[in-house]
Amino acid sequence: MKIAIDPFMHRHLSLEALPAKMKELGFDWIELSPRADFLEWFKAPRVFPERIKTFKKALKDADVGIASILPMYRWASNDETERKAAVKHWKRAIEVAVEMEVDTMNSEFGRGPHPDKGSCYCCHTGSMIEACEDSWWRSMEELVPIFEREGIQLNIEPHPEDWCETLQPALDIIRTVNSKNVKFLYCAPHTFYFGDDTKAMLREAKDVLAHVHVGDTFNHKASSGLRYILNPPGTQARVHQHLNIGQGEVPWEDFFGTLAEIGFDGIVTSCVFAWEDKADESGRFMCSEISRYIDKYQK
Repeated sequence: MKIAIDPFMHRHLSLEALPAKMKELGFDWIELSPRADFLEWFKAPRVFPERIKTFKKALKDADVGIASILPMYRWASNDETERKAAVKHWKRAIEVAVEMEVDTMNSEFGRGPHPDKGSCYCCHTGSMIEACEDSWWRSMEELVPIFEREGIQLNIEPHPEDWCETLQPALDIIRTVNSKNVKFLYCAPHTFYFGDDTKAMLREAKDVLAHVHVGDTFNHKASSGLRYILNPPGTQARVHQHLNIGQGEVPWEDFFGTLAEIGFDGIVTSCVFAWEDKADESGRFMCSEISRYIDKYQK
């Protein structure tokens, strides 16, 4: 099992300074999320040989590894120009992973086209969901053979506002891809979009579960749906948090206990984004708490 951290709250650090800082916080592994000087959000990778060389040296010097690389591209856009650009960026990102000697990548099912395109960015009308899903399948037809050829595992998560944002059909879609290189990522901060029974959901995902994100969140469905009050009433805005363990309502005993029960041995990533003013404190706490829970249940 690899315990990693998404270093988003430390994105102000250079790539070369990042590994030493993560080691200082207690982590041996990094899940490298989008950042402007590497794999930028939605844009072509900003990666060149010297940057890879210096980053790899910094990782080696700090004795820290890259557990996973997380690109974010519009591979589910129903704008074909955007989708083709996303696939091109994905192909280069896979090349970067190979150059970095990283065997795992992860991402989200994805939203629709760029909001400036004038079509609905929130994929929650039937026609938009269908268009986004069709686009995603076209992208996967091109990319899955590359993942398989390069020996890269892709772990995918449903995200609030994605064309697929729930446990089902996400699990069945991944099973339908039918590739040993494509697996499921369970993001605990999205728990209450998935359902209400953490144990049952993790058990259901057992055959394809390879990666989990750890961060706490409140149950937005609690108190008769009024945990959050959004205006105007009926808005389709999606709300959740990425908090330290214990600051929300995710049932962590159930979460870690069930991971042990189903024999999970994948990547566990600390995904806290709420405390940029206390990023070091949060990182140390999460490393300690994740390790404590794993030690408690993984016997």
